[in-house]
Amino acid sequence: MQQLLRSVVAQLFLQLLLVTAILGEDHYMRADFPADFVFGSGTSASQYEGAAFEDGRTPSIWDTFAHSGRTNGANGDVACDGYHKYKDDIGLMVDTGLEAFRFSISWSRLIPNGRGPINEKGLQYYNDLINELITHGIQPHFTLTHIDTPQALEDEDGGWLSREIVKDFLEFANVCFREFGDRVLHWTTINEANVASLGGYDEGAIAPAHCSRRPFCAKGDSTTEPYTVVHNMLLAHSAAAKLYKEKYKATQNGEVGINIYTLGIVPYSNSTEDVIAAQRARDFYFGWVINPLVFGDYPDTVKKRVQTRIPAFTEHESKQIKGSFDFIGSNHYTTVYVKDDPNTKRDIKDFYADMAVELIFGQSTGAPAEGYNVVPWGLKELLEYLKQAYGNPPIYIQENGQMTRRNATLNDTSRMEYLQAYIGSVLDAVRNGSNTKGYFVWTFLDCLELLSGYEKSFGLYYVDLDDEELKRYQKLSARWYSNFLKGKSSRLNAITQVKENVSLSL
Repeated sequence: MQQLLRSVVAQLFLQLLLVTAILGEDHYMRADFPADFVFGSGTSASQYEGAAFEDGRTPSIWDTFAHSGRTNGANGDVACDGYHKYKDDIGLMVDTGLEAFRFSISWSRLIPNGRGPINEKGLQYYNDLINELITHGIQPHFTLTHIDTPQALEDEDGGWLSREIVKDFLEFANVCFREFGDRVLHWTTINEANVASLGGYDEGAIAPAHCSRRPFCAKGDSTTEPYTVVHNMLLAHSAAAKLYKEKYKATQNGEVGINIYTLGIVPYSNSTEDVIAAQRARDFYFGWVINPLVFGDYPDTVKKRVQTRIPAFTEHESKQIKGSFDFIGSNHYTTVYVKDDPNTKRDIKDFYADMAVELIFGQSTGAPAEGYNVVPWGLKELLEYLKQAYGNPPIYIQENGQMTRRNATLNDTSRMEYLQAYIGSVLDAVRNGSNTKGYFVWTFLDCLELLSGYEKSFGLYYVDLDDEELKRYQKLSARWYSNFLKGKSSRLNAITQVKENVSLSL
């Protein structure tokens, strides 16, 4: 009787799921995307590699931050041990059907002092990683820095607060282009330039933990430092892009871009105040980085509100920055409604006080998600805005994924549903003329998360931290993504996988 009841419940659940899929979800396949559109997944050096003290690597600002106890007691000393296990992981990528893998280079592994001699063992590791990816037909998409500036540069000059880092970053980029550019065609200079600045120099929530709030941050000035950091990042990016164009592009034929964190932004109401506030939020979040790249200067809205606290570009710098990109990398997770907040009361005059808006997270479509609110239309709206405001530049969605609690439950249906919805929204945008070139799931493995340590996860694969070999296990979302990449229907694939999952659980 109990077995019969379970069977009836399972069948009712599957019928309900099938009806939901037919009525409420888009049906699409890999073949519906352009032939040159690329699908992949990614991670970063600090979150994946481990081997933090091996073979000549020195600490980065992220190591220092993590060892201060700010990431729930977690650190990247071992992480996923990708430094030793990358071949096995690339085997999983092949099984999954990944077309590309986005990864960052540990600056302090390749050039331990931030400038000067190259670490030959670090050089060998990245050469081996690149060669292994290419051997298996997987495009390497490399990011030069992902919130992990060498601690040596931070101690000596102040890291991104100093103009000296422009020269240091240029030399680092030159080494990477020279040593790896014959095989790496896709370069992102800086990951989330806007968030690296805000989190590290306004809020103190990530490395190097600067802010004006004492004693939360031991040092920093939130009124000016975020603007100085993004300014220096843009100078460093444009210098690296110029170097690549002049010295390497003719022979290597690659592309160079920069990455920003992007929210879907919509007005809270139709009031004039909220509509203006939403545009102001776009100018601060996106325009802060993209406007100089496209138009040669910061948005007028930003300059008028921040005034002398934001550095000014010289005529030469403006010319160098304008057009210094082949693509924009977008990290996107969810959407917010923006409400005007003209009477912002903050103890500190900083980015958020300058922006003067209230951010309200949008409601999920369907069942509430465990992590980010699922608002796939927000990504479509974002891509349309980037198309209209900036002349439809090439875009790679370099991070998109669902956060869940980190546990051994492999049936991550919320992540599967999230990916199905958001990839569908990308297809809608492409069909509407968006010049979006690729999509990367964040992340390939459960790894060290920069804000939550090992308590939260984004991975397609679970990593058992209690196992000496750090064994990897495929999740339901990985099966869904793999089947989609191998040509199956997004809808039928989802139904089939969940059906198998329910059968196994009863």
